[in-house]
Amino acid sequence: MKRLLSLDFMRGLIMVLLVLESAGLYESVAAASDGTVLNGLVQQFFHHPWNGLRFWDLVQPAFMFMAGVSMAYSLSRQKEAGQDWVHRFRKTLKRCGWLFFWGVLDYAVRKNGLSFELWDVLTQLSFTTLVAFLLFEYKPVIQILACAGLLLLTEILYRFTHVPGFDQPFTDQHNFGNYVDWLLMHKINKGGWVAINCIPTAVHTIAGALVGKLLLQNGNNIIRNLLVCSALCLAAGFALDAAGITPIIKRIATTSFVLASLGWCLAGLAACYWWIDILEHRRYLQFFTIVGMNSLFIYLFIEIVANRWFTGYISAISNGILTWVNTPIAISHILSALCVFSLEWGLCYFLYRKKIFFRI
Repeated sequence: MKRLLSLDFMRGLIMVLLVLESAGLYESVAAASDGTVLNGLVQQFFHHPWNGLRFWDLVQPAFMFMAGVSMAYSLSRQKEAGQDWVHRFRKTLKRCGWLFFWGVLDYAVRKNGLSFELWDVLTQLSFTTLVAFLLFEYKPVIQILACAGLLLLTEILYRFTHVPGFDQPFTDQHNFGNYVDWLLMHKINKGGWVAINCIPTAVHTIAGALVGKLLLQNGNNIIRNLLVCSALCLAAGFALDAAGITPIIKRIATTSFVLASLGWCLAGLAACYWWIDILEHRRYLQFFTIVGMNSLFIYLFIEIVANRWFTGYISAISNGILTWVNTPIAISHILSALCVFSLEWGLCYFLYRKKIFFRI
């Protein structure tokens, strides 16, 4: 089975962007460019506050989507190796269990003690992976109908469950997703994120698995089919928003957001597949794939270690050294962020050279 290099690149690109965020680069550049034209571009690397879509809002959907594509390749290899459905199910269930564990652990340790939260991408991926697996053997039309059903279910839950105080479908802190969080965790995320995002975003993983199966068939018109599906999803998502039916809100993963973000994921994969796997432009990919091949490790490292200690420690050292040569504060913060990123990339490179890859 031929390796899908475009998927390796996309996974690596996403992880590099996440590491740069963890290192504080975007905040540093935003502060340095405040009041300039450049600042508008930098804002694309921050989540939209509510109704709207920025580049950074596409990172999690792309992560979910790529997990689905990767699943299709993994399950196909397992099937070729003679593993039956029950064995594949047990493997997937075990993986989902570990994803859930690491996702909960990521948010568990707080300064004031332990906490139970379900907002991490790994926690949600554990659910979307299981749903995508259970639908994987069905015909594409059944999987597409299942996606429509998940989005319809989300619409119904938000619009027609009239819980006092949580009966405003698209209002932050007063929607059904916030109510479920209160029931599950007895708390509401101040940023507006909700745990039941796992229901609509399962569409990203299911769609990724469908695309993976399409790529494995290696038929004609793959690029055209991907672009057509991309255009349909983008048109539907933005039309729902423009018509005032369902606003594009990433923080509660509305139907319009799921469709629009899926459209961009399909377009991105089509472009990468055409450039890398068809035209075979493969120079400079290793910079990204080194990080992508240990995506779980580096994600947990930046979330658990870097955000709590490593970034601040290294930044304090580099900022201190830079003050010795009278470096402007704004430039010093940017260079410190790049220093943190370089060390984290170097850690991935060390693991790559030693052929150490963390997988579940």
